[in-house]
Amino acid sequence: MNTPAVLITGAAKRVGAEIARTLHAAGARVVLHHRASTAEAEALAAQLNAVREKSALAIRRDLRDVAGLAAMVEEAVAYFGRLDGLINNASSFFPTPVGAIDEAMWDDLMGSNLKGPLFLSQAAAPHLAQTGGCIVNITDIHAERPLKNYPLYCAAKAGLLGLTRALALELGPTVRVNAVAPGAIAWPENDTDFPPDQQQTIIQHTLLKRVGMPADIARAVKFLVFDAPYVTGQVINVDGGRTAHL
Repeated sequence: MNTPAVLITGAAKRVGAEIARTLHAAGARVVLHHRASTAEAEALAAQLNAVREKSALAIRRDLRDVAGLAAMVEEAVAYFGRLDGLINNASSFFPTPVGAIDEAMWDDLMGSNLKGPLFLSQAAAPHLAQTGGCIVNITDIHAERPLKNYPLYCAAKAGLLGLTRALALELGPTVRVNAVAPGAIAWPENDTDFPPDQQQTIIQHTLLKRVGMPADIARAVKFLVFDAPYVTGQVINVDGGRTAHL
C-alpha cells in the first residue's frame, strides 16, 4: 500500500491531536504516540479507524527512553509497511526560574523537547529515506526570543531549532526537515502560568490581535508534509505576527 504513514508524537490531545486529524483527513495513516494520555489516544484512534479501517495506531512510549523510540518506529513500520513522515510535537512546558532549576527539570524538558526528537529522528531516518519522507519539528517562537522564567524550555526549543537545520543538512537530499514555530495557539492546561491579564498582553502584541487555533499549526504541518517538496531546513512562524516586532 502506497498510502503515506506519519508518526506524530504527543498526538492524544490539543495541537498533536489536531495535526493527526488533519493529516488523516488528507489521506495519511497515522501513528498516535502518547505517554500518559492513553484513553484519549485510543479514543482518537478509534474515531479515525471508524472513518478508514486500520488507518490509525496508538502507541505508548516515554520519549526519554531511547531504546523505546527505536522500537516504536519499528512497530509503526511493521504495522503500516512504511514511514513517510515524523512530526516531533510532544513537549513538556513549565517554568524553571534560575536558582530553582534541578536535574529532574533538565531531564524532563530536554528529554521531551530535544533528546526524544533527536533519537526518534535518527531511528526514523532510514525508513524516511526509502519513501522520500520528511520530518517536521514543532518548535516555538521562544526558541529564538526567550520567555522570562522559562530558560530551560527556551534552551531546549532552541536546540530543536538548531537540530532542524542540522538534520536538513545531514539527511538531504532524500529526507526534508523543517519546523513550525507556534506563538499563542493554545494556553497551557494549567492557566495559572498565564493569568488573563498576561494572556491579554500577549494577544495585543500580535499583529492579528487574537490567539491562533491548533488548526493553524496543523495546516502548516500539512503544507510541509504534502505540498512543499522543495522546502527544507526552514522554520514557519505561526504566531499572528508576534515575532515581527518582539
